[in-house]
Amino acid sequence: MEAEHIVHPIPPLYDENSRVLVLGSFPSIKSREAMFFYGHPQNRFWRLLALLCGEPEPKTVEEKKRLALSHGVAMWDSIHSCTIVGSSDSSVRDVVPNDLSVILENSRVEKIFCNGALSHRMYMKHIYPNTGIAAVKLPSTSPANAAFSLDRLAKCWKVIFE
Repeated sequence: MEAEHIVHPIPPLYDENSRVLVLGSFPSIKSREAMFFYGHPQNRFWRLLALLCGEPEPKTVEEKKRLALSHGVAMWDSIHSCTIVGSSDSSVRDVVPNDLSVILENSRVEKIFCNGALSHRMYMKHIYPNTGIAAVKLPSTSPANAAFSLDRLAKCWKVIFE
């Protein structure tokens, strides 16, 4: 698989009642195909959010949007465009960050959480200087993060609702 330069194809998810922003790094191939966040069936994000909210796991994009927004969760990614091989975080280069002002100016977001190390590194390097809002790094919900069970993820991620 060759490296290709890709512009983020998924619009941010937020509304005027969003209180927290969860940032991934850049959408995987499966997420880009689904045109929505955490589209890979092995990614545990949606199971985790449902568990934390005490709701059934959403299956459709509409159910996922409803779950996030009804609990004040906005979503986007730290990276607007980059050169990437497939879905590999370690291959990311030539990063252009996302401009979060559209979310921050049109919601009640005061806390930002990053899903994994790359998202946090890109946020702190490229976006934090503009927002002044320090982001909290949370363990990745990716299946590549096998060291974290769903229960262990939940213990860390519950902070988004505190």
